[in-house]
Amino acid sequence: MKKLFNSLPFRLILGLALGVILGRLFGEGVMKVVVSLQYIMGQLITFCVPLIVIGFIAPSITRMGNNASRMLGLAVILAYCSSICAAFMSTAAGYALIPHLSIATDIEGLRELPPVVFQLNIPQIMSVMSALAFSLLIGLAAVWTKSELTCNLLEEFQNIVLKIVERVMIPLLPFYICATFCNLSYEGMITHQLPAFVQVILIVMAGHYIWLAVLYLIAGAYSRKNPWEVLKHYGPAYLTAVGTMSSAATLSVALDGARKSKVLRRDMVDFGIPLFANIHLCGSVLTEVFFCMTISKMLYGKIPSVGTMILFCLLLGIFAIGAPGVPGGTVMASLGLITGVLMFDDAGTALMLAIFALQDSFGTACNVTGDGALTLILTGYAEKHHIAAAPKVRKLPHD
Repeated sequence: MKKLFNSLPFRLILGLALGVILGRLFGEGVMKVVVSLQYIMGQLITFCVPLIVIGFIAPSITRMGNNASRMLGLAVILAYCSSICAAFMSTAAGYALIPHLSIATDIEGLRELPPVVFQLNIPQIMSVMSALAFSLLIGLAAVWTKSELTCNLLEEFQNIVLKIVERVMIPLLPFYICATFCNLSYEGMITHQLPAFVQVILIVMAGHYIWLAVLYLIAGAYSRKNPWEVLKHYGPAYLTAVGTMSSAATLSVALDGARKSKVLRRDMVDFGIPLFANIHLCGSVLTEVFFCMTISKMLYGKIPSVGTMILFCLLLGIFAIGAPGVPGGTVMASLGLITGVLMFDDAGTALMLAIFALQDSFGTACNVTGDGALTLILTGYAEKHHIAAAPKVRKLPHD
């Protein structure tokens, strides 16, 4: 039972359910407190967003620079292209399908939320786009100047930010989501939009399988090897990812499965699988894009413009490379894009966090399984360009 309560998905779902129930029970007096607490928590989460951007993007750049090689560059390009192509596919599906879903944008009879009683404003240290530009420039400059001190400092800063995420933001999320859904339930929004949530989750899961099929077909055509010889070994890794919601936690199982494949080169597996576990998040990106478009239609009455979505997808691919392989890592790292590019308010951000969490395990499983396809492409590239195989390493121990 203790393990269940320590599970983030369980706590998020529990917070969501409690919020819906309490929103139907609370009166205006109690809701004033709830609205104020939700506002303060939202301010704290928003404040942390630029720190997350700097803490994850800049060190990722320095690590790539310190280990720069042709294969590393190819791996990063593959991961980025897979993520943004999945995002564009999701965008196209959003424009085609969302207008036909049962999403009510003009709901009558909603109750008005009481005003915030206590406003604690916590301004960001810089805007999200400034944080992104700062991360890119500092990371590249540290590589160009070979500044070990700066690289080490960025690594330390990433560890600090990761602890902020683990010990402040993630524990806060269930309460933030509970308060947000309490507000939505009090207004009456939830009862009107529940069927839309179910439809969206099913559509996104279908999108995961379509994108995995595309990746493996491309990998098989390029490498001229049977992609099923890779995919058939990914069952345990897929199930582990569903259970843990973490690419990092699934790494040992994914490595073990990939090493059983007869068509993957061992050195490419040892290089590619751990790397892609941290930079290849196609399933999470596909999910986030479709959910953002749905929530925008649901709360703001319209889907973002094509130009806005293209910019969002291109930047999201960069953020995905620097996102941590932990539960909710992609959406946490890209909160700045959701608020800065799509202009979501607190309600939209909280709703995005909640609905993303409901299926994050399947997005992670798509990420992990897709790593095998990209590793097959690396194997094909190495063989086509006669890149010598690295010496074999000792067998991976089982956990």
